[in-house]
Amino acid sequence: MKHLSIVTMGLLFIGFTAFGCSQQMTGQADAGWVTLLDGPNGLDNWDRVGTANWAVVEGVVQADKRLGKDADFLVSKNSYKDFMIRVEFWASDDANSGIFMRCQNPKKITDKSCYEANIYDKRPDPSYGTGAIVHIATVSPMPKAGGRWNTYEITVKGTRLILTLNGVRTVDVQDSKFANGPIALQYGAGVVKFRKVQIKPL
Repeated sequence: MKHLSIVTMGLLFIGFTAFGCSQQMTGQADAGWVTLLDGPNGLDNWDRVGTANWAVVEGVVQADKRLGKDADFLVSKNSYKDFMIRVEFWASDDANSGIFMRCQNPKKITDKSCYEANIYDKRPDPSYGTGAIVHIATVSPMPKAGGRWNTYEITVKGTRLILTLNGVRTVDVQDSKFANGPIALQYGAGVVKFRKVQIKPL
C-alpha cells in the first residue's frame, strides 16, 4: 500500500506539472495579442458604419442583411500601423465580406482607401476574390471559404502585406499606398460571422 501511494503521488505530480506547462505555453502563445472582438464582449471596440443588422448570436457576432445599397462595416476605434491580426470567420457560399486595414477615412470605407483582404467566393473576377488583396495582389487558384469556419492570419509591416488563409499563404506583396489607419470588418451580402479578432502590434 505504501508503494502504491508513492506511485500515485508521483503520477499526480507529473500530471500537475504537465498541466502547468500546458497553461504556461498557452499564455506565452497569446503574449502581446489583444482581443478586439469576441462574442461575449460584443462590439465594445467597434463603431458601426451603415445599416447592417450586426448582432451577437450564441457568442458570435454576425450579420445577414442591410437596409441600404452600400456595404456596411464594423470599424475599430483605434488606428494601427504595423501589426499581425488573426480573424476567425464563417461565411455563407454567397457572402461578400472582407477585412479592411489601414483605412484612410473611418466614416467611408472602400477597397480603394484601405487594404482589403477579401472574403468573396463568388466574385465576378475571382483573381481578386477570397484570399486576395483587392486591387493590389491577385490569388490563383482562389481558395473557397464558404460554409465553414476559417482563420485569416495577416501581417502588415511597413510596405509588406502577407495573407495566410487556413494555414496557406495566399499573398506576399509590397505596397506603400497606406501607412496606418483603423481596421474594418465588412458585411456586403449573404451571412457573415466573426468569432474572434485579435491583433498584435509590431
